Amino acid sequence: MQSHSVRLDRAIDPLELGARTAMLWSRHGLLLAGIGVAVRIPIVRPSGAGQAQQELAALRGQDEIGVPASGPVAFAAMPFDREAPGELIVPQVVVGHDPAGNRWMTTTGITLTQGMEQARQILAEEPSRPQVTTYELMSAVTPELWRDQVVAPARDRIKAGEFNKVVLARELLLKTDQPIDVSAVLRRLNQAFSTAIIFAVDGFIGASPELLVSREVDLVRAHPLAGTAPRSSDPVRDAELAVALNLSTKDQREHRITIDWLLDTLLPYCSYVDAEPEPAIITLPNVHHLGTRVEGRLSSPAASVLELVAALHPTPAVGGDPQDLALKVINTAEPGDRGLYAGPVGWVDGEGNGEFAVGLRSSHVTGDAASIWAGVGVVGESDPESELAETRAKFQAMLGALLRP
Repeated sequence: MQSHSVRLDRAIDPLELGARTAMLWSRHGLLLAGIGVAVRIPIVRPSGAGQAQQELAALRGQDEIGVPASGPVAFAAMPFDREAPGELIVPQVVVGHDPAGNRWMTTTGITLTQGMEQARQILAEEPSRPQVTTYELMSAVTPELWRDQVVAPARDRIKAGEFNKVVLARELLLKTDQPIDVSAVLRRLNQAFSTAIIFAVDGFIGASPELLVSREVDLVRAHPLAGTAPRSSDPVRDAELAVALNLSTKDQREHRITIDWLLDTLLPYCSYVDAEPEPAIITLPNVHHLGTRVEGRLSSPAASVLELVAALHPTPAVGGDPQDLALKVINTAEPGDRGLYAGPVGWVDGEGNGEFAVGLRSSHVTGDAASIWAGVGVVGESDPESELAETRAKFQAMLGALLRP
């Protein structure tokens, strides 16, 4: 089985196609939509990235485009637990559009004629799904219990010097009277969060603000976020909240932990790597974040994006510091299993290029049910009530998209 990539002489909208098939990637003008499944390649984590990359590369056939994301491409959404197995999903059809204006179709296991016909039929269908009219929203544990028995004890242990930071999350469970229209949810997310990374892989959907890592030939980039403030509908108050975030000792310290760790972890793979000197305010419709762009050049031979993902996940922005101790705290303190929440989600091609986001502002949708998580970085200066309020602000992103008619 081999892939075949050709240039498209007429436009096929990858965003609409991917919304309908629920296999989509959209970031900074790169759009990838998948149809069907040609093959699933298992990944033994965290050490099996190289083997999975080799199996994907073996699918390379004719490629008339020769740009990152042409040739064989796989989508992936991996569990937060770095020891849990993952897989690459190679679609039968990938339709791509990049910022340079290249448009292409890649088929694997079927002909290009079959791929064009599949895309045409999907886009010609008239959506006719009934709208959700009633729903039930439940907390896996009560907000007060999470605040007082999960966040507060962890904060106290950090104050006592046991560790530096831990990211703790809580879950909401949504049950609806009709199957959730994933395509409509993805359209709403794209409309509301146009600067975010819109993704859909195997029922895991979201609008992540955070790039875990990207690799384009020998260029590596990351854009970690750590430190959050809510938005306000009052412009004056909203500006004050952004300024307060930038001046917050607690949030600046939390952010610095992530950046220092990321630079130290990337350095062995790079001839050089550097970060912006100061974090910037990243404003989304529901929250402000502190964010810092990281960029470097990979040493030769360049590590694949899958190898970089294995090295970098989980960052202190979603795990904590020191990593091993923070993960133990998460496993014992958090009720429930995060599943795919905050895990790596993205794409990789046969050359090892790719982009992976942190699976935040996300939901795992199954029929008429959805699991939604939101997390906070807990440090010694954390106030449990403020951390609870932060999760409520973060939940707004997915709840608005899931429930808006």
